[in-house]
Amino acid sequence: MRSIWKGAISFGLVTIPVKLYSATEQKDVTFHQVHRKDGGRIKYKRICSIDGEEVPYSDIAKGYELATGEIVVLTDEDFAGLPLTTSRRIDVLQFTPADQIDPIYFAKSYYLEPDAQGAKPYVLLRDALERSGQVAVVKVALRQRESLAALRVRDGVFVLETMLWPDEIREADFPFLEEDIDVRPQELKMAESLIETMVADFDPTQYTDAYREALQEVIEAKVAGKEVVAPETPAEEGPAVDLMAALRASVEAAKRERQGAAPAKSTGRTAKAKAAQDGADEEEKASKKRKTRRSA
Repeated sequence: MRSIWKGAISFGLVTIPVKLYSATEQKDVTFHQVHRKDGGRIKYKRICSIDGEEVPYSDIAKGYELATGEIVVLTDEDFAGLPLTTSRRIDVLQFTPADQIDPIYFAKSYYLEPDAQGAKPYVLLRDALERSGQVAVVKVALRQRESLAALRVRDGVFVLETMLWPDEIREADFPFLEEDIDVRPQELKMAESLIETMVADFDPTQYTDAYREALQEVIEAKVAGKEVVAPETPAEEGPAVDLMAALRASVEAAKRERQGAAPAKSTGRTAKAKAAQDGADEEEKASKKRKTRRSA
């Protein structure tokens, strides 16, 4: 990894010099736009929409478009006077329980490494934060953007999680939230039974990016000059008509899959799940009997 920023954690009167690294990377297959005929790379020119001339990068400025369509041109001097663009501090604002921060606020993760002279205060704050069970809410300026962030510990290293501002989180305003949708108790119990049946400890190494792997195989086959055959895609099933039957079938399928899988760290099917399913079955039978009596 390569450091992309240097600064310091400001914790009261304590200053901890640190280096910042991207903690994640996108494992994606990248492509270039090319000429289909000969594979030549497609290049783009910066053309002015008014005079049609190519513009050198040194003559390009930032423009903000008004509602009227007019453009306000901002220069480097305009940005130079803004606060925090050159700040190199990670200011600790407060400490708070981690479960009070909704994960929807998190934007990007970074590792923080201490400089040689900052190793001791770094370890001191790290250990104190771990023992407290809290995370630090901080403010930091990265790439000319001020952000809130959460500072937490992972595998002995500080992780800086930049956060979105509250006005950047969209409200979930959907029509179904205003509808009165009736869920039967036996359906709810069966759904809970399905959840209990599928409970397992999370192991991310069990999952892979099947699309990326298949795409890489296509590319390797092209390189080797092999014929590329697309695998058949199974037909997607439509929405379930009988919700209760679909839930019951899902529970049975999950049980069969769990029984056929290799032993793994898992809480497995619990007595609660069995009791929930049995209760749902009994309640459904009773419901059918009541309907039969009413019809008689």
